[in-house]
Amino acid sequence: MIAVALAVLAAASNALASVLQRRAARTAPAGQAFRIGLIAYLIHRPAWLGGIAALIGGFVFQAGALMFGGLSLVQPILVVELPLTMMFISRVFRVRLDRRSWLAVGVLTAGLVMLLLGASPSEGHQVPSRMVWAVATLVTLGLVALLLTVARLATGAGRAAILGVAAGLGFSFTAALMKQAVRDVERPSVLLTTWTVYAMVLAGLVSLFLLQNAFQSGPLVAVQPALTVSDPVASIGYGVGLFDESIRLGAWSVLELLAVGLIVYGSVLLAQSPPFRRNKVMAAGT
Repeated sequence: MIAVALAVLAAASNALASVLQRRAARTAPAGQAFRIGLIAYLIHRPAWLGGIAALIGGFVFQAGALMFGGLSLVQPILVVELPLTMMFISRVFRVRLDRRSWLAVGVLTAGLVMLLLGASPSEGHQVPSRMVWAVATLVTLGLVALLLTVARLATGAGRAAILGVAAGLGFSFTAALMKQAVRDVERPSVLLTTWTVYAMVLAGLVSLFLLQNAFQSGPLVAVQPALTVSDPVASIGYGVGLFDESIRLGAWSVLELLAVGLIVYGSVLLAQSPPFRRNKVMAAGT
């Protein structure tokens, strides 16, 4: 329960970070896409700095959650980041949530509950070898490179969604490294000598850079569903493959697939709800 509570707090912090960062990134010049200059521009925006502070808070809550639970439990709970993001949007951008929006929130929440009940994830105790980490890193880099190639060929909301998936994959890999780092750093004295800490920071920065480009490329309603769904799904794979965490399969897979379907449907339904479609121009920064 401690892991669940901390994961919900992490989701709330990340949701606030997304809204504040999007508010700042929507005014960035289009020519700054995929350039370090984008960060130089954003660092002078108070809303973006507030978003970074919220993101750090989410990072701390997430690390605490991973101390008490596995990736397969903690990361799916972060799906609640999407409805929380939309609620923050309604406050920041003064958008009223209608009945369809609340229905979408209900569908997404039901999908999350079904996924956790069906999978019944349990924490593993396997310690991945460096060879296993090397293979996982190469596979992750290959997938991100493929997504970036496709994103460069796309435009608008399509590019934003693809970059959102890439960022979600990056953040899930960062969470896997965070899980390992939490295990490795048992004493503060070894903090600066543990490779997983540096790898986690690097992966997190790259994921953050991908996320900023996703926000700059298109509307938040295109980015957030892709980000929110890809992160926990990939994290379950990392949890099972790296740490030998277990989820129920067999007949339970039907319920789990149905749950993932509800999460995807709820995410798309929420992103396409009338209030946010009417707010599309403002959200896209045009």
